[in-house]
Amino acid sequence: MAVGQACLSELEVKAEEADSDAGSDDHSPGAPDLAAALLAPVDEEQCRRIRRQYRQLMDSVQQRRDAIVSAAGDSLSEALEEADALFDGVSRPREAALDARFLVMASDLGHEKARQLSTDLNLFNLAAFCELLLAFAGLSWLEVAQEQSRGGEGEDAGPAFWGAVHREATAWVARAETFHFLLGSLRLEPAAPRPRRARRAQGGQAMPTKLARLDPSAPRESTEREVERILGLLQACFRKYPDSPVPYFEFVVDPHSFARTVENMFHVSFIIRDGFARMRLDQDQLPVLEPVDSSQMGDDADLSICSRKQGVIALSLQDWEDIVATFKISQAMITSSS
Repeated sequence: MAVGQACLSELEVKAEEADSDAGSDDHSPGAPDLAAALLAPVDEEQCRRIRRQYRQLMDSVQQRRDAIVSAAGDSLSEALEEADALFDGVSRPREAALDARFLVMASDLGHEKARQLSTDLNLFNLAAFCELLLAFAGLSWLEVAQEQSRGGEGEDAGPAFWGAVHREATAWVARAETFHFLLGSLRLEPAAPRPRRARRAQGGQAMPTKLARLDPSAPRESTEREVERILGLLQACFRKYPDSPVPYFEFVVDPHSFARTVENMFHVSFIIRDGFARMRLDQDQLPVLEPVDSSQMGDDADLSICSRKQGVIALSLQDWEDIVATFKISQAMITSSS
């Protein structure tokens, strides 16, 4: 705003010089033909009166600056209307520069008046914000003032505040950041070079290795041997109780070992898959095992006689404990082979 006032002062000085030059050159023989209104004589007394009224108006507004800004009246509007009435008589740049200076002053007052308008918004209160920070850190203005009166500089307020921030942030950042290598792995030794494959001779192709004929006397896998052993136990149960099926859970559950129970269920599934026994639900909707007629186990047997269905049995540790307690299983029907 000070720069604007300086520019207006310079403009007013130049306007006075232009008026003096215009007064001496308007009637010179070499002057161009101008409009009749511009060539009309200027009333110096009227111009002097307009300048005096502009200066009085600016002095009056400057003296009532605080009242205009703080009051809710129309003082500024009335001053603008008075300046507008004076501008109707302005005919030279000197008076126009005074009108521009007044407009700068009026715009400054309008800016200050607008800043003091009440918009019912929450303004930022620095003192209230500092009190909230001290309350968050567990301190108060009284403690800080007492410490400063004893010669301190409030050095305990800073650690207390950051300690409170640390405790609050720890609850939100309770997970450790994942570790990432900056430049790859930390192995210092170079990787061993990979051996190159030898190119095959183009003359002949290598023949695949033929499988040897299986020897019946060769040692078999442990799963196959365990399946055959459990099949023998199941067939013994079928012969001992020919008229009643074998309960599935009482046959496979080992009351002393959950892992052994899961292995028994795995091996019995092979027996059912190969058709040596079948599973169905009894009248209590519990699974039971029944023998399969040996006449239906040939290679040319009709699969429609005994339809096959696949299923999945889920067994947890709690289910195993519930089965043992419900069926009162105290001894395993499938004993260990060892």
